[in-house]
Amino acid sequence: SAFLIAVDGAIFQKKLHQALRKHPSYPQVVEEFITGLESHIENRDQFRNCLLPCVPVQNQEASVGSDGLNLPRLIVNQLKWLDRIVNSKELLSTIMQMICVSPLSIQHDIITSLPEILEDAQHSEVARELSSLLKEKTELTVPILDALSSLNLDLGLLSEVRDLVINGWDHTQVLENDIIISLVVLYFSLPASQVNVNQDCIKLLFEVIKSAIKFQKTILEGWIKVRITQTYSVLFYFHKVLDLIVLFLIYATNSKIKKQIERMLRNKIRSGCLREQLLRSAFRYHPLVMRDLFPAILSLAEVFVHSADSCIVSFGSYMYKQAFTAFDVYCQQEIVGALVTHACGGNSEEVDVALDMLTDLVSLHTSSVVPYGVFLKSILDYMDNLSPQQIRKLFHILSVLAFSQGHRSSHIQDDIHMVIRKQLSSTIPKYRRIGIIGALTMVGSMAAKRSKENGQILEQAQLSKEQCRQITSLLELVYSSCGQIPQALALYYDELANLIQKGNMDLQILDWIGSSVVKDFEEDFVTDLVPIEDSAFLFPVKALYCLEDEESEATIAINLLPLVKSVRHGGNVTSNVESLSPVCLSPFFRLLRLCISELNSGNLEDIDALLVCPLYLTNLEVGGKLDSLSKEEREFLCTLLFHALNWFHEVVNAFCRQNDAEIKGRVLARLQNITELQSLLEKVLAASPGYTPPLANFDSETVEGMPINNTVGTTKKKNKGNRFLQLGSTSVFPLQDSPGKESRTSLIPLQSYSAYFRELDLEVFNILHCGLLTKSILDTEMHTKTREIVQIGPAELLFLLEDLCRKLEHVLIPAPAKRAPFLKGKGKRNAGFSHLCQRTSQEVIERVVEFLKPLCNHMENMHNFFQALMAENHGVVDGPGVNIQEHQFMSSCYQHLLQIFRLLFAWSGFSQHENHSLLKSGLHVLTDRLKPGEKEFSLEDLLSHSFQYLLNFQHSVPNIYCALSLTQLLLVIAEKSVINLKHKEIGSITKYFLCQSWMQPNGTRQKGTQFNDALHTLFCIYMEHTDNVLKAIEDISSIGIPELINSSKDGYSSTYPTLTRQTFPIFFRVMMTQLESSIKSISPGTASSDTRELEKLLQWNMAVRDFHILVNLVKVKSHHTNLFPFYGRLFVETFLKHGMPLLDYSFKKHREDVQSLLKTFQLSTRQLHHMCGHSKIHQDTGLTSHVPFLKKSLELFVYRVKAMLALNHCQEAFWVGVLKNRDLQVSRQSNTEKTLASCPNQTCFKGIQKNVILSEGVKEHKGSHGKGQPFRYPIFI
Repeated sequence: SAFLIAVDGAIFQKKLHQALRKHPSYPQVVEEFITGLESHIENRDQFRNCLLPCVPVQNQEASVGSDGLNLPRLIVNQLKWLDRIVNSKELLSTIMQMICVSPLSIQHDIITSLPEILEDAQHSEVARELSSLLKEKTELTVPILDALSSLNLDLGLLSEVRDLVINGWDHTQVLENDIIISLVVLYFSLPASQVNVNQDCIKLLFEVIKSAIKFQKTILEGWIKVRITQTYSVLFYFHKVLDLIVLFLIYATNSKIKKQIERMLRNKIRSGCLREQLLRSAFRYHPLVMRDLFPAILSLAEVFVHSADSCIVSFGSYMYKQAFTAFDVYCQQEIVGALVTHACGGNSEEVDVALDMLTDLVSLHTSSVVPYGVFLKSILDYMDNLSPQQIRKLFHILSVLAFSQGHRSSHIQDDIHMVIRKQLSSTIPKYRRIGIIGALTMVGSMAAKRSKENGQILEQAQLSKEQCRQITSLLELVYSSCGQIPQALALYYDELANLIQKGNMDLQILDWIGSSVVKDFEEDFVTDLVPIEDSAFLFPVKALYCLEDEESEATIAINLLPLVKSVRHGGNVTSNVESLSPVCLSPFFRLLRLCISELNSGNLEDIDALLVCPLYLTNLEVGGKLDSLSKEEREFLCTLLFHALNWFHEVVNAFCRQNDAEIKGRVLARLQNITELQSLLEKVLAASPGYTPPLANFDSETVEGMPINNTVGTTKKKNKGNRFLQLGSTSVFPLQDSPGKESRTSLIPLQSYSAYFRELDLEVFNILHCGLLTKSILDTEMHTKTREIVQIGPAELLFLLEDLCRKLEHVLIPAPAKRAPFLKGKGKRNAGFSHLCQRTSQEVIERVVEFLKPLCNHMENMHNFFQALMAENHGVVDGPGVNIQEHQFMSSCYQHLLQIFRLLFAWSGFSQHENHSLLKSGLHVLTDRLKPGEKEFSLEDLLSHSFQYLLNFQHSVPNIYCALSLTQLLLVIAEKSVINLKHKEIGSITKYFLCQSWMQPNGTRQKGTQFNDALHTLFCIYMEHTDNVLKAIEDISSIGIPELINSSKDGYSSTYPTLTRQTFPIFFRVMMTQLESSIKSISPGTASSDTRELEKLLQWNMAVRDFHILVNLVKVKSHHTNLFPFYGRLFVETFLKHGMPLLDYSFKKHREDVQSLLKTFQLSTRQLHHMCGHSKIHQDTGLTSHVPFLKKSLELFVYRVKAMLALNHCQEAFWVGVLKNRDLQVSRQSNTEKTLASCPNQTCFKGIQKNVILSEGVKEHKGSHGKGQPFRYPIFI
């Protein structure tokens, strides 16, 4: 057993040492002690006991028995942590000899103990010996590498050991790989081609990495630093997959840096370094490791889904989907629960993402999702917060689960039926709408010809009679529940039409619907074309807009005016009055034409008479008669026009797909009817304040925000402050300044009423393939009987472009960029875009890319039109022969074309790798216009050629709004390139636009709030992309502004014609802002390390000179005084923070330059002080609020210069004087004589006069802070 000692081992050793030293026969007693010890341990048992630890008496119960102890191991343990080694080399040599002759188990013990036995200075020698041993005995690889991991090795040894490890890797056992991997992780970067990791030890690998990053701070920090700088080191064969998993490991184990990891991953996703393919590989090849990281993955996915960036949201969604696919039932339940939480959270964008993910999971993994149907049903309790499109998605998910093959869940079916019947029986319109949408979505799943389950498209068996009876009963239930309410019935028609449009409805159900629809529509809305008695109506009935040829006679008409009259005035009410409401006309026709199209494979010959038949309206030539009509008559006329327009919208939707040339011509005629009726409606609406139009879209509540008081002031207030970043609005091009035409300020822009018009389908824009026909061609050629060539007019083209622009703005601009106002109802933003919202943004982009070729044709036509116009008028657009109305239409078409291109290519989805081919397709269309016939281009080449193609349009833009749209489009294209950002070209074209005289076709200069906003944005882009901001500011302030000052009252700068007295504040604000930003980028540096000292001084000299020129403008632009103090203070503060440190250490080397700079700046600060005096003299309240902050900055400047002089031993150059308050014309406020404070040595002042920079005045200021307190201001000489 162990020896018992009375005290602790360290104390015992110390006392023994002292006793030997104090012994009378010292040092002979030491030899005697050693001899006695040697004789004592000659006995094996006594030797073994001596090797056991000594235990204090108080710890006697912890003593260990000696039976079964390993004697060699005890000997090795005694060699560890020795206080002093007399001859370390001999000890190492002896140990290596022992290793060679010892058994394998003892060799393990000796090798692993070497780092604890030998001193640090011997680590390199030990490593060489162990490396040699590793070559001879591969069975000792594990203990040798374990020992090496505790030694400090140089790079040469590391390389040598790495090669040995690679060569001997295959000879090691799987259970030994954790030690090898640990060493590799700590020290080496192995080429992927040289490592073949067995899948069984991958989990061990990541456990080692996890332990290393958790307990070794240097490894954690190093790994993060490498990932941030994107210098990926090659680790193992899975390379970047390892990077991703390690980031997940760090996120899971270090809560303090979670935000940093989230930021890093977001940046990787945005830059394209982290793609969905990489995540898929991680789940596919390392499921065990990813399973252990499930909580971290779930947390990250939740964070990403909350993001405002669409590409990050998409990646978060993919994390959810991959985790659901790869993990077990527990994880799947957690994922479904997390998605349900997202869906019930109330954030509209988050709800959309969650429902889209659930839809994908239900389609791809139906069998796995079915057990969690009870979780999904809980979303039904939160339907109050869902939009109509979200309700469709929810009921689709539940219906797929309820009616999927082999998983027909009766409990889900029963729950859905109960919810639908409850909602349909409600008297509240909102819940009735939910019931209608839910019921029709459920019918879509029950009557589907094909279904997607478990990732496969399955053909459904023909419906049985019982199934058909259930479906028709449900449809009849919905019809009967909403038959008394026209808006509900119209929603029923629209939702049923949406189902049919998908082309997935069983033929039996489609026949049943079609047989009743054709008959009912003809009975309710179509009448024979016969004379009608006018006495029963407010207006005389007249059949208008018939497209039949003169040889034949129309036989039918749409009975519109009598229907409107019966609804508004309670006419001959019949038992079927609900279906006779004009509100149902357009939805019912849409259902009719989709039924006919589906049953006849797209052929609409059975109903083509509805394309050409007239409408029963009234004489619409109201002209100046509006004032004589009563309010009731004007509102009746408005309602009639809304219904007529919506009818024509649906007629165009129906027949736009037909290929017959005659039908195409009639569709274009209907487009012309639409533009004519819109012009009339604008006039009638202007005369009908407070009018509320009839609903045209029925899946949401009445739209808020519709203008009630249609006055000019209201319109201007609404548009005030709109920046031109939101280019979807057609109001950015003002049409009100047209002589010879009724002022458009009295008209109501119909964009405010867009939600009250029927939505145009995307297929309508196939009409864009028709050529453009301008008015000048119409006058000369369209009188002939030749009508084979179908062409579209400018007004109709503008109508289509405006609608396409609104659609792209709605679906492509991220929702956070266009937040709904506070307390506005959810779903209002989607009003008027119901059909569009049922498509994904990618589907919309694909369709618009198909339209790029005709859009390019139209834009080139605009270019040629304005080029020819300027050629005819000797380079100006306001010649005497210009058709003003045609010019305005063409200009607006030009602008909307540019906006459409910008919205298309600015889509954030192009940053995702899977959409790169779509981007290249769109760019190839533009490139083909420049280089026709060539097929193979890289993305960079496509971007470069597309940029050059668009740049060619710069000389034909007719107004500043088109110029801004073209500039922003070029910016979008340039930003997608990673090697050629086109800064020089952007700067050049914006300067070209700033130097243009933008004239209206009537000869007046363009001006107004919208013009100023466009100019501000354009000037900002120029300043951001010019080569030298300071030089650009100097050019404008020293050339353009003096030209403006010397011009007449309504004059302008001849060099920069956009610089007028009205636009001067815009130029000044932008120049001051850019001036401050540019000097902030000049780093102060230090005296010891700055090699660009003189260059920085020159930059500051130019900046201060520009500032002096701008500040001195206050003398000639005194009515803009309130602009100067704010920007002046910002410049002074920036000068103190960034400029003065540079002057501190530059003063000795470049004294003349520093002195010149400060003298120039001194003149500017003098003028700023005069502004402070001006505010007091003239009681300028707008200026007074800036004075305290400005005075503080000026006083800080005085003390800061004094400190700089003291630092450079020139304190005597600081002169003191009394300050005089002056106004902007430098006239004194008081006649106090100027006095000088005492100076220690007046001759000293004269002797260093060229070093005198400024002076400090002290004036008695009796303010609220105390009587007689000195208040210092800078005074200048």
